[in-house]
Amino acid sequence: MHLIVDSHQDIAWNMLTFKRDYTRPLAETRRIEANTLIPDRNGDSLLGWDEYQRGNVGIIFSTLFACPARKKELWETQWYPDYDTARRLYREQWTLYRKWTDSHPDKFRFIASTGELDALIQHWSQPVQEGEGHPVGMVLLMEGAEGIRSLNELPDWWEMGLRMIGPAWMGTRYCGGTNEPGPLTDEGRELISAMAELNFILDISHMDEAAALESLDRYDGAVMASHSNCVALLKGTDSNRHVSDRVIEKLIERGGVIGSVPFNTFLKLGWSRKTGSRREEVSMDSYIAHIDHVCQLAGNSLHAGIGSDFDGGFGLQSVPTGFESIADLQMIALKLKERGYTEADAENVLGGNWLRFLRKNLPS
Repeated sequence: MHLIVDSHQDIAWNMLTFKRDYTRPLAETRRIEANTLIPDRNGDSLLGWDEYQRGNVGIIFSTLFACPARKKELWETQWYPDYDTARRLYREQWTLYRKWTDSHPDKFRFIASTGELDALIQHWSQPVQEGEGHPVGMVLLMEGAEGIRSLNELPDWWEMGLRMIGPAWMGTRYCGGTNEPGPLTDEGRELISAMAELNFILDISHMDEAAALESLDRYDGAVMASHSNCVALLKGTDSNRHVSDRVIEKLIERGGVIGSVPFNTFLKLGWSRKTGSRREEVSMDSYIAHIDHVCQLAGNSLHAGIGSDFDGGFGLQSVPTGFESIADLQMIALKLKERGYTEADAENVLGGNWLRFLRKNLPS
């Protein structure tokens, strides 16, 4: 099996919002939540430590994320009315991760350097005793930079192990974002300049196209799209959530990787669980098409990856047929081979591209 690197999982948000414990088996989480409102609000979970092991999922980019007040659901706990609250929530999520990795070092570890990355990969290369497993590495990613009140706080975040920052979710004071178009602002230009000085990785997912294009021209550091799909395959969409070929080509030129999202709403125009769309309407091939599109634009398989976004506001009911849990991401290899891709290509997409990206851009 290929080692999988998944470039976007909203772990802390789920743990604090729904009290999910990802050290538990997935079946246990689903059993506990079966008679609650959680499946209605977020869908059945796709994550559990046993499924990480079964699927050979070795590294995830785990997020710091909170929702702006204007977008929050009534049941939301991780939301902010101001920047001070955003910072507090992000710090609480960081503390949760730290306590979690300290309490379960056999199951989850922070990855903030190439040394820690190589040690984790070495662990996964060794056999384990029955009933044991490998720790899942967590690279910290801030999704929406409103928790950064001042550029003076960036060095503290770096010291805390944060390595990746996405300035946008919806629109922020830094740039336009999902459903709130707009360019990079003066504050946004100052932010990415300060990020580059500290060698943060810039995540352009959720950024409006104008902001993303300027950032890709301006930013001196490493760039990526942790969880974005191809607008070219969603003809007729008016959403700015997806990335254009122009943005993808810029990312490729800059040596970036694009993580594709297996979320039905991002795969079939008009699909919505809220309006009664059925999971069976979307096949796994619809997802593979986005990976293939990135590869076709690149002329190779060196810039496509997986950015599942599990369990980020959706679950089992909203992913293509064939994906029953995170472990089924391994099926992507078979689907790629059906399209003529090689074993080496599949290895690149499932984890190799992200591993090279991390080795190149994390500090030693």
